[in-house]
Amino acid sequence: MKIDELMTLAKDSMTVRRVYSDPVQSDGVTVIEVATVSGGGGIGSGSDKDGGEGSGGGFGLGAKPVGVYVIENGRLTWRPAVDVNRLAMLVGIVAVTALLVGARIVTAD
Repeated sequence: MKIDELMTLAKDSMTVRRVYSDPVQSDGVTVIEVATVSGGGGIGSGSDKDGGEGSGGGFGLGAKPVGVYVIENGRLTWRPAVDVNRLAMLVGIVAVTALLVGARIVTAD
């Protein structure tokens, strides 16, 4: 794949469609899923001492759900997605910190 083709593909991939889904309707309720999208890429070219040349590049995209917009009875509401893994990690960090602080207080007396 040539660099200009890669750049065109990367540009076409970074659209609002990656963030907002198509609306889904059921029983008078409309739901629009929302995600955060991040990405990166790079390109390069070079030559060696024998005159050989080369070029290449690549990019990647990642998406993570953050919630949904819900339209019901003419009202728009936001319902955030709960990241259970992140929540469990946070609870673990708080618990370990509390244990360390408690142990420090006990040994300080």
